[in-house]
Amino acid sequence: MSFSSSDDDSQQRFALGFLFALIALVVSTVVGVTVYQRAIVRAPASDMVVVADAPAIVVVNEGEASVRVEGGVVKFYFASGKADLAAGANEALAAVVKGVAQGQKAVVSGFHDATGDAALNAELSKRRALAVRSALVALGVAEDKIELRKPEETQADSGNAEARRVEVVLSAP
Repeated sequence: MSFSSSDDDSQQRFALGFLFALIALVVSTVVGVTVYQRAIVRAPASDMVVVADAPAIVVVNEGEASVRVEGGVVKFYFASGKADLAAGANEALAAVVKGVAQGQKAVVSGFHDATGDAALNAELSKRRALAVRSALVALGVAEDKIELRKPEETQADSGNAEARRVEVVLSAP
């Protein structure tokens, strides 16, 4: 009898040990994923300043305008052929407005893809950047505190949404 009782105790210990190991694995995976996601930050250019307290705002409507704040960079995505800002633009720009009030400049950069007429793409990219500048001005940012960068051509990997964007970052004065 004592022999079978010892086997039962051994099986219970094994089951408890396995359960604790499984729980530890799940907890460490969740913590690891969270840390990894927070560590992904776009490295800014040397004169660019990442907005540390920028909220993680994401407003996405597939095929329509959207806005995202990723690593302190405000990214506006536009519907094809349009320059209308997405809902949530003012909220996404709040940290930029705060940075400009503290003496930094807002740098607005437009992007477009290589498909179609290059001149039309560049003009549409410029209109989109001007729409973002207008939103900043409406939020109280002086025009001389906003730098518009020449539209850049970019290669989009899945669809052209990445190419139809305007980015806003803060720059040291």
